[in-house]
Amino acid sequence: MFERDDFTTQDPWRIFRIMAEFVEGFEELAKIGPAVTIFGSARTKSSDKYYKLAEDIAFLLAKEGYAIITGAGPGIMEAANKGAKKAGVTSIGLNIQVPVAQRPNKFVTKLLDFRYFFCRKVMFLKYAKASVIFPGGFGTMDEFFETITLIQTQRMEKFPVVLIGSEYWKGLMDWIKKSMLNGNRISGDDLDIFCIVDNPGEVVDSIRDFYSKRK
Repeated sequence: MFERDDFTTQDPWRIFRIMAEFVEGFEELAKIGPAVTIFGSARTKSSDKYYKLAEDIAFLLAKEGYAIITGAGPGIMEAANKGAKKAGVTSIGLNIQVPVAQRPNKFVTKLLDFRYFFCRKVMFLKYAKASVIFPGGFGTMDEFFETITLIQTQRMEKFPVVLIGSEYWKGLMDWIKKSMLNGNRISGDDLDIFCIVDNPGEVVDSIRDFYSKRK
């Protein structure tokens, strides 16, 4: 249960709670082996085509030997955890404590709770071999742009960043090319940090190809 207590205003003591979240996350996730983080909207209904896609993609990635990491909530997160559990791999949920409580979905087999978004975001990426990003809202955009910024600035080693749904991402991509690229605010190479696909097989192929070339 999220509580607005005095502890959050006492910064010197607050650092211990932050440290505890990092320590627990590092200890738990260091054991999972190769993993893929899947982001997307918590508002996606089970009848939505992207829900089924997330379940199928997580299942295929699990069969490739990857554990699946999500934000533990409903929607795309639930679908991805469902696919992972069905495939018999570790289905990880990194839950966040917020005023509007998020209840972890029933397909999570390893749950970690976080009070601080920035601690949780570190865990999403530190142990992942790829990020798969579905249509979503502000939170998903934040996760997408933070990931590609870390790669662009070489603060994180490059890995596959795969966007799902060319129809959904088209408007954003058009704006990025028109306003960012043409305005010399990014380089052409920055657009190679991520790719956009539409079906489960392409996700698996893009991740497999990335690591086969590195070998």
